[in-house]
Amino acid sequence: MELNTKQIKQLKSLGHQLSPLVTVGQHGMKESINTELDIALDFHQLVKIKVGLGDREQRDELINTLAQHHKAMLVQRVGNIALLYRKNAKKPSVL
Repeated sequence: MELNTKQIKQLKSLGHQLSPLVTVGQHGMKESINTELDIALDFHQLVKIKVGLGDREQRDELINTLAQHHKAMLVQRVGNIALLYRKNAKKPSVL
């Protein structure tokens, strides 16, 4: 899924007002988090997640793993907050 610069800017502006729907705590990943993220991406297409792991490398690795696992695109990452986008063919696009 490739997005151009204009689409990425639009997704960032839409994501700015969102609250994190999925939170990964300091104890790491649980299977229920994967389930919740999958449901949220199907329904909302654009999801903000909060990752409360220890250091930057762990957060980066987990965010990238989640994006790959759920076939989502990492739109933006600021601190411990990430914005993921996955188009749902059955719903109208947010773009």
